[in-house]
Amino acid sequence: MVLCLLEHEDGTPEDTSLETLTLARDVAEQAGSSVQAVVFGDGADAVADEVGDFGVETLHVVQHEELSAYAPAAWAESLDQLVEDLEPAAVLAPGSDRGHEVLARLGATRDVPMAANCMEVTVGDAYEVARQRWGGTLIEHAALHGEPKLLTAAANEIGAEPAADGSDPAVEPFSPSLEAAAFEVGVERIEESEEEGIPLGEARVVVGGGRGVGSAEDFDQLEELADLLGAAIGSSRAAVNEGWRSHDDQIGQTGAKISPKLYIPCGISGAVQHMVGAKGSDNILAINTDPEAAIIGHADWAVVGDLHEVVPALNEAIRERS
Repeated sequence: MVLCLLEHEDGTPEDTSLETLTLARDVAEQAGSSVQAVVFGDGADAVADEVGDFGVETLHVVQHEELSAYAPAAWAESLDQLVEDLEPAAVLAPGSDRGHEVLARLGATRDVPMAANCMEVTVGDAYEVARQRWGGTLIEHAALHGEPKLLTAAANEIGAEPAADGSDPAVEPFSPSLEAAAFEVGVERIEESEEEGIPLGEARVVVGGGRGVGSAEDFDQLEELADLLGAAIGSSRAAVNEGWRSHDDQIGQTGAKISPKLYIPCGISGAVQHMVGAKGSDNILAINTDPEAAIIGHADWAVVGDLHEVVPALNEAIRERS
């Protein structure tokens, strides 16, 4: 059996959790076994309505009066106790801050290795994994040993695919025994970002601007394009360094990783650090004056021209079609 740690927002699984379930199902199918999942927090019962379509047979809902918010040691200890009961062959978690932290703690407790940011897994006595290293600039092929196998799924790299035959998973409450020390570190409150618009990581369409935009004021035409397309606005590190955009808008190795249906980079050269964040895009339409720019090589379509002419014309064409 393969056990999958899920994250959710008020009962709605995060996209990264559905991606992890897709990888977990592949691992289970290779091993000829099943997928079970575990969730924490308020609204966890509602997760069952979503994850049955992704092949989950049993959903374990962790219940404890102190576990209303995230506490890393408490989550890891709860997961350890559940693993002791279920004896899964593998435990998977999303490649998120929480997923990495909880599985790393579980690995330390059980003295087994954990492979982070896995993209592909081949099941055997040791699991052969392909995983991202150095912010996604390097793909490493490695052998993962230990019982159980612990790994996280690289975020925005594995498409979330429902199972061919969905089902209604059984919901099983699980009550761990936790000491007060497990709650010494935890989330006290969550503050919403003051940034408006669609979050980059969730956007289905992203318009990006780089040094070629020229100024903070010239981002207005890109923002207009984003509004017309219902898109999020992003930028390269160069535009952030110039002070034209905030770091929240940065796409790349040290910024956000995106996985939109369409990414429109304007005046962006396409350096490897930027493409680490953008390579999850299904389609790229690049606008650049340089036909030799690296972004052109990554693009599915390209317009070689001045973005200050192309983008206004594109905006006008979209308005006319609308």
